[in-house]
Amino acid sequence: MITALTIVLAVILVITSVLLVVLILLHRGKGGGLSDLFGGGVSSSVGGSSVAEKNLDRLTVGIGLIWAAAIVAVGLLVRTGV
Repeated sequence: MITALTIVLAVILVITSVLLVVLILLHRGKGGGLSDLFGGGVSSSVGGSSVAEKNLDRLTVGIGLIWAAAIVAVGLLVRTGV
């Protein structure tokens, strides 16, 4: 039996999974990254990472936490048999 909660969690998982893939690809690697295309490559050599990189990090962690919570919720639903 598929409930509305199961459908909502499935939609959240799909959206957050796609967002995580995109956000992780935007991060700067050793030789730069896709974030250079969107202005993330401009940073001062004194302060470390730029504001854009810090915001990208925060957004990635936030979406990752939502994804993890959805995974736990799906696991609990499967375990209880709802």
